[in-house]
Amino acid sequence: MIESAYGLVFRTRRFTETSLIVNWLTPALGRLSTVAKGALRPKSPFQGKLDLFYEADFNFVRSRASDLHTLREVSVRDTHPPLRQDLERLRQAAYGAALVELITERETPLPEIFELTRGLLDTICGAAAQPQTIFAFELKLLGELGLKPDLRGGGLSEGAAQIVEILSAQDWLAVLRLRLSKAQLVELRQFLHAFLVFHFGRIPRGRNGALQPGGR
Repeated sequence: MIESAYGLVFRTRRFTETSLIVNWLTPALGRLSTVAKGALRPKSPFQGKLDLFYEADFNFVRSRASDLHTLREVSVRDTHPPLRQDLERLRQAAYGAALVELITERETPLPEIFELTRGLLDTICGAAAQPQTIFAFELKLLGELGLKPDLRGGGLSEGAAQIVEILSAQDWLAVLRLRLSKAQLVELRQFLHAFLVFHFGRIPRGRNGALQPGGR
């Protein structure tokens, strides 16, 4: 049976000489893996449709034997072109995707996390990369998982604690308007690093690079 879905391309890798494995984040089906047979052939119908962070509708045939399903058709909605024009933006998007992969299970519906990830990509594409964008994504993601930091006795300064509240609760435009001091950047970086490691055991590679813009 052919199933339909909508999602973001989170990762691709070569499967055979002519085929790709495509990992998706979808709202209804969660993280999903598909194989795009013949995608690397010159005249493949998938050509130009399966790049990182492409947003697309797609059809697939579910495998009965594994969690690797067969991709049939792809219709691209958005390619998020700024991510291919700016390495700092791409680093932030890649870290966000890696964090979602770390803390979620396969094929579990993730509508709120999907929308949060779309919001991150739209924010990164629409403005220069800023470290508070990543802090906000981490905090909003923790909130969706019921793991919002308890700031009482958390060791943060009063100013940093106020910023955490804003980043957790406000929309992306409010996040971009914030201006953090170097001391606050260091404080939030260390606080969230320790918090994420405590709950998830580790942090994906790339966090330092994602936080570099504006934090030199």
